[in-house]
Amino acid sequence: MKALILVGGFGTRLRPLTLSFPKPLVDFANKPMILHQIEALKDVGVTEVILAINYRPEVMINFLKDFEDKLGIKITCSQETEPLGTAGPLALARDKLVDGSGEPFFVLNSDVISEYPFAELIQFHKSHGGEATIMVTKVDEPSKYGVVVMDEETGRVDRFVEKPKIFVGNKINAGIYLLNPSVLDHIELRPTSIEKEVFPKISAGQKLYAMVLPGFWMDIGQPKDYITGLRLYLDSLRKKAPSRLAAGPHIVGNVLVHENAVIGEGCLIGPDVAIGPGCVIESGVRLSRCTVMRGVRIKKHSCVSSSIIGWHSTVGQWARIENMTILGEDVHVSDEVYSNGGVVLPHKEIKSSILKPEIVM
Repeated sequence: MKALILVGGFGTRLRPLTLSFPKPLVDFANKPMILHQIEALKDVGVTEVILAINYRPEVMINFLKDFEDKLGIKITCSQETEPLGTAGPLALARDKLVDGSGEPFFVLNSDVISEYPFAELIQFHKSHGGEATIMVTKVDEPSKYGVVVMDEETGRVDRFVEKPKIFVGNKINAGIYLLNPSVLDHIELRPTSIEKEVFPKISAGQKLYAMVLPGFWMDIGQPKDYITGLRLYLDSLRKKAPSRLAAGPHIVGNVLVHENAVIGEGCLIGPDVAIGPGCVIESGVRLSRCTVMRGVRIKKHSCVSSSIIGWHSTVGQWARIENMTILGEDVHVSDEVYSNGGVVLPHKEIKSSILKPEIVM
């Protein structure tokens, strides 16, 4: 089987992290976002992953070459010269996706994190005999999204309603699809939307089905949702593989610590924290609801909450970092500095406090 991952553009909503790496290579729970997807695809027998990309493909390919060998899966790029929306990339990669086997292929949005129940999706797709299956997820506020109206018994999709004013349902497109090769006949090579143009056509022919995604779902394309996504992911890990989470008197709730990170005396870590490889957390540090990426040093008695600390950054002694502060790569925060929602670009030194949310260029 094959899979296409829609990588797309610049990842502006996750800046300043995406100034250092393309968005799919930004770490989430101690490994690049896209690797969560590729590993799950490999587990259900996908042999080739195609990345639909219009920005820095060489960085992606060089990075993922290592994982091709480790995982035993072929990873190739399909590069757009102009942005083609969410459906155009499928037409562009047609020759790579169609191999004459008639087997369906996966399409994923690269920002989506979930338990990836791909085996169940394959089973459901084969059972209904339609042309395409989309995964949907239940949300509390459907009025903010495009809602998928479907038959609860069979899963057949009736129609799509964009940001409904009155309640028509609470299921939205989760950005995970399994499509028969014939779907490509509906798509022209031009900028086009799979959600607004292609799926409504298939649904009009009664060939589109939806499966409700079990477990959690999050689009982690912006910082607030990234932090929420980490909480949901760690919750899921607690149920499925609790041995991967840290334990001990200094740990509160769900915490993921890389095996070669060093944590000092008298720290209190958690809940909902990921600490990456090569990190040094000195004594008396308090961390909660945050991600500390590879090679970071957090000095004595600092406090970090609801924030993302980018690669190889340093947080000084007695500093306080909170309220969705995002430090880009190689940012150095001096001792006793306070950051309230500062968004700091890479390679900066912060010597004075950031008292209200602002971008530090």
